Amino acid sequence: MTTKPFFREPFTPNGGLVVQSGARSLRHRDAIISLAARHKLPSVFPSRYFVTGGGLISYGPDLTDQFRQAAGYVDRILKGEKPADLPVQAPTKFELAINLKTAKALGLTVPDTLLARADEVIE
Repeated sequence: MTTKPFFREPFTPNGGLVVQSGARSLRHRDAIISLAARHKLPSVFPSRYFVTGGGLISYGPDLTDQFRQAAGYVDRILKGEKPADLPVQAPTKFELAINLKTAKALGLTVPDTLLARADEVIE
């Protein structure tokens, strides 16, 4: 029985990679980042953890803010509110991280307006 490759080569010019959040992407973070670099694929990741490891850009919910919101829920439950009565909350704060070293290796120029909006710029 043969298995299909995870992706096909050669990659299309002007292509890119968007990595979704999940246990598999976290587990294979280093392999994903190195394959994207080897094939010169600009890539967007769900958290800054990937950018600190060499990924190009990440955009996703601020996990610290989500933990803070969860603490508020716990407080309300401990004060007697029923969990079923609490509203579902979506993330309200997102963070953008950019790795300029990776951008340079890919031959990309990141616009100053995007750099100004970034929460973290890795040089």
